[in-house]
Amino acid sequence: MEAAQYPAHWEADVVLSDGGTAHVRPIRPADADRLRSFYGRLSDESIYFRFFGPRPRLSEREITWFTNVDYESRVALIATIGTEMVAVIRYDRIEPGEAEVAFLVEDAHQGRGVASVLLEHLAATAREKGIARFVADVLPANQKMMAVLKQVGYTAQSRFADGVVRMTLDLTPTETAQEVTASREHRAESRSIERLLSPGSVAVVGAGREPGGVGQTVLRNLLGADFTGPVYPVHREARAVAGVRAYPSVTAIDGEVDLAVLAVPADGVIDVVKECAEKGVRGLIVVSSGFGETGAEGRARQDELVRIARAYGLRVVGPNCLGVANTDPAVRLNATLAATLPGLGRVGFFSQSGALGTALLQRVAQRGMGISSFVSAGNRADVSGNDLLQYWEEDPRTDVILLYLESLGNPRKFARLARRISRRKPIVVVKSGGTTQDVPTGHAAPVLGLPDTALSALFEQAGVIRVDDLIQQFDVAQLLAYQPLPAGPRVGLVGNSDAMALLAADACVRVGLEPRPPVNLGARARAEEFGAALASVIPDVDAVVAIYMPPIPGDGAEVAAELLRASRDCGKPVLATFEGRFGMLDELRVGALPGRGSIPSYAAPEEAVRALAHVVRHARWLERPAGVPEELTGVDAGAARDLVLATLADAPAEIDASGLLACYGVEVWPSETVGSPEEAVEAASRLGWPVVLKAAGPEAAKRAGTVRLGLSGPDGVRDAYADLTRQLEPEAVLAVQRMAPQPAVPTVAGVMDDPAFGAVVSFGLGEITARLLRDEAYRLAPLTREDAVALVRSPRAAPLLLGEYGYPPVAVEALEDLLIRLGRLADDLPEVARLTLDPVLVGESGAIVLGARAVLRSHEGPRPDGGPRRLG
Repeated sequence: MEAAQYPAHWEADVVLSDGGTAHVRPIRPADADRLRSFYGRLSDESIYFRFFGPRPRLSEREITWFTNVDYESRVALIATIGTEMVAVIRYDRIEPGEAEVAFLVEDAHQGRGVASVLLEHLAATAREKGIARFVADVLPANQKMMAVLKQVGYTAQSRFADGVVRMTLDLTPTETAQEVTASREHRAESRSIERLLSPGSVAVVGAGREPGGVGQTVLRNLLGADFTGPVYPVHREARAVAGVRAYPSVTAIDGEVDLAVLAVPADGVIDVVKECAEKGVRGLIVVSSGFGETGAEGRARQDELVRIARAYGLRVVGPNCLGVANTDPAVRLNATLAATLPGLGRVGFFSQSGALGTALLQRVAQRGMGISSFVSAGNRADVSGNDLLQYWEEDPRTDVILLYLESLGNPRKFARLARRISRRKPIVVVKSGGTTQDVPTGHAAPVLGLPDTALSALFEQAGVIRVDDLIQQFDVAQLLAYQPLPAGPRVGLVGNSDAMALLAADACVRVGLEPRPPVNLGARARAEEFGAALASVIPDVDAVVAIYMPPIPGDGAEVAAELLRASRDCGKPVLATFEGRFGMLDELRVGALPGRGSIPSYAAPEEAVRALAHVVRHARWLERPAGVPEELTGVDAGAARDLVLATLADAPAEIDASGLLACYGVEVWPSETVGSPEEAVEAASRLGWPVVLKAAGPEAAKRAGTVRLGLSGPDGVRDAYADLTRQLEPEAVLAVQRMAPQPAVPTVAGVMDDPAFGAVVSFGLGEITARLLRDEAYRLAPLTREDAVALVRSPRAAPLLLGEYGYPPVAVEALEDLLIRLGRLADDLPEVARLTLDPVLVGESGAIVLGARAVLRSHEGPRPDGGPRRLG
């Protein structure tokens, strides 16, 4: 049997617990020789634990049995590293809903988490095939296998009989199992990045003898940073490069190599990757260009690079990247093309752009911020911003995370990670636009199904600080890295320039802050006056902006020192506009390296206020409870899935969503399509007076004036029918529905399954103006109560729901409950490509759904960030 006979999503690259990688896929008949070789490398103990007795070799019949499976009742997955099979796991169905499971890991690879990740993938495969339980017979001495089965997070039971422990695993996904998977993913991906950023040794492949070359530039930067480990230039002919002994190949190096920087022509990269794999290199930085950014041929070369590297256990930064850096004094790594590297700092910086990276590092250095580590991912073929988030979450040297992104490879995973990490370490993102013109060819495709406002909503939901440009990013980072978070929006203004203080006050109002009357000290104010004023203002505000702009240069160093002294240990952020310069006051005037409590300085007070506003909003987000999706009553997810599958069995199509929504406790008011005035009258009598008559077709319903309200008798229905028929056209389809209570505010809610985001819930008001302006808000499903509250209040027209502008307040709680149920539906059913509730009338007593349509499509495999662990 060949690979085409099993679903493509059963194959995956995975990260193991030590940071290395492996490939998981179903076994094939062609794996017979791999199985023989694998079995020959096993210890007697491993064989004994698997087969309950000695078995020196497998017979040809057994080889055939183990490698020929039906991918239905018998499934086996193997893990490969390079060309070798290093582990196998299998199930054999023994009765409906139950299968026996067993696994075997090569001794040299035990303890790397191979069995755990294989069990995750096999359990997902089994659930697809209707298997709800695994049973395993384990010898009591086989503690490793029992630990794997117990620690996966599924409900496990065990009993001892006849010298064997029988363990039963309920494969129903549990919160514990999801937490275990996420925790293992986090540790593995963090470890894989640590191996890149803290190597013990580095090889530079392609380090030429001519100054100015890419390879020699990286080599000189490594040496110039005083990297703490050995550096090995690799050159086919040279005996030494930049005064350092060179080697003709990676395999010729007489010491271990942890990290290799590849600066060779693109068509030679694959051969070098194979050399690195043979040498046992753990990670690659590919600064070479000529890959995905050049078109289809380069993209194919890039895909092959990643495939081979992952197959042999290597993570890849790049290609077409600037490199990586780590300022840790124990490492001092500058494996980049940038000669200027910021000093030691508390900020981790990820840039998707290689070309932009040099300028970014220079600007960070100019501001005196410093960095903890830096990664330029270039085409981001493998290592991505999500990987760095996992690493920086645990890195004690990183307090603030900066990301420059041109695309999002797995936004759903990004949101999950960021939502957790943002509560400990702020994440500041610059995200370029969402059109294909904005994304380099070599990068992952942008999100095309949703507008850029949806991306902003994803960031907001996750607590990420999104800024418009790099200048704002650095402005915000300076404040977050060195000052405490503000407790509220009250801003004190102290300065020696009345005009600039007024500019700052105006800027505060524009961004939603609350400025207090400025304290003007006069143009010639001295250091002690600034200190006294700052001390007097601090108790009554949440943050202070100090402005020092002397008409004649004076005692700036003394003023800086006094501001630092007066603000020390006050527990509130202090910012400055200090002589129109940007940077940190320690470095500008005191001469010390900036640390906690250092005051950031901005070129203009408006820039300081803008940065402060971002931080105030982040502090407010932190005050909200994290929340978890609620347990809902009246939900029958099984019935909903049966309905979806039954519909898709005929043909993917648009369906009436009433039955689907009913499974989630959402009622759609019934309506009847009619073909004549008399049918309309009869329908009205059945549904109950008064009624509305409206256009039933989705396109016609969008037109203004296609609804007749408050029809209370047969004559009114007949007149309305004639009127609408003339307006639309003779063959127009009309529908009758009972009149909803008034007054009510029309709204529109829906869900869609975006290719990148996954399930997204949208909400907006149904007024014509709101529709034309696309005044909609978005959140990822499933929704917490806090998500639903924010979603209802996010559209600009939301005040109409809250009793403003003369509208009566409506039952927003009922609307929030409806959105939560929609989020649950969307999360449960990836086959729902789009579901629209239009209109939803929200009145004083509740929310009434008057119309709903759904489009279904077949969905195979896990969603992004769904299912077992895998590298995207």
